[in-house]
Amino acid sequence: MKLPAEKTMYRALIAKDGSFDGLFFVGVKTTGIFCRPTCSAKKPKRKNVVYFASAKEALLTGFRPCKLCRPMEPRGQTPPAIQKLLASLRDDQPPRLRDADLRKQGMQPSAVRRWFKKNHGLTFQGYLRSLRLGQALGHIVQGEKVIDAAFASGYDSLSGFTDAFKKELGRSPGKSDLESVIQVTRISTALGPMFAAAVKEGICLLEFCDRRSLETQIERIKKIFKAQPFPGDNPHFKKLCEELGSYFAGRLRDFRVPVVLAGTEFQKKAWQALRTIPYGETRSYKKQAQLIGRPTAVRAVARANGDNRISIIIPCHRVIGANSELVGYGGGLWRKKYLLELERKNLPGH
Repeated sequence: MKLPAEKTMYRALIAKDGSFDGLFFVGVKTTGIFCRPTCSAKKPKRKNVVYFASAKEALLTGFRPCKLCRPMEPRGQTPPAIQKLLASLRDDQPPRLRDADLRKQGMQPSAVRRWFKKNHGLTFQGYLRSLRLGQALGHIVQGEKVIDAAFASGYDSLSGFTDAFKKELGRSPGKSDLESVIQVTRISTALGPMFAAAVKEGICLLEFCDRRSLETQIERIKKIFKAQPFPGDNPHFKKLCEELGSYFAGRLRDFRVPVVLAGTEFQKKAWQALRTIPYGETRSYKKQAQLIGRPTAVRAVARANGDNRISIIIPCHRVIGANSELVGYGGGLWRKKYLLELERKNLPGH
């Protein structure tokens, strides 16, 4: 992929525009250091910078990685202590952890709260409460009695479960509330953490955690499925994690995990057309519009792609501008560039 225009890159550098992070790297001639476009260091003059398409290219040219923005490290990695904590929460009955318990494990409660607030939109204790409630609802959906599910998920009584439900949703649990549950989880990938949501039919949301429209998409699936999302496990998550791992390792081309496409008929046609783009290839918005029988609806197709709630599996990253430029990817153009290069690298003969 060719680099954006220098004027565009310098403007992104000055603005610390995260959508360009990973799409290019900038070397500073006066210091011999290269950085991400989002680096917090003082911005250099335009005459003193040079641009690279990859960190490897910058290294081979003699530049050293910046200690502030750490351009050699994967973005969005979960800290090891948080990884260990999350692993302990995958038990059928999540433990009750207080600040003192976190300190015993060598973690600062304030740091844990900040991480959960940033990545899940609620405090650590709020996460635990939602996790217990979500798991109880999941047990009920699978056929368990309400009281058995409540005790299995750490509640001391049926009234305790009812009170927790009422506190979270503002009403007591009724049968209709228990028939449809959205489980959500966070998955680490080579491109940063992703937020996944699933119902019993399949995956209904898969998006990067830092995408600006993520909260909007969550609100949409709440309305579509008439259900409240809760942290918890879902049988589809295991297959999703396995397939994402194989995809990023270059071993998988076609995803088999079930997905739920909920949208207008036009959106569904656009999304189905995306799934026909072969691995490692690209297609223009115009071509996509032609394939669904709406050759003049190029802008509508672009909007439908932007409303795609299942990233990577529904490969909107394979759609590019008519002039072969990278355009229109909600997860950031740097991720689009990475995904296209990953697929091309793993085609036969490359």
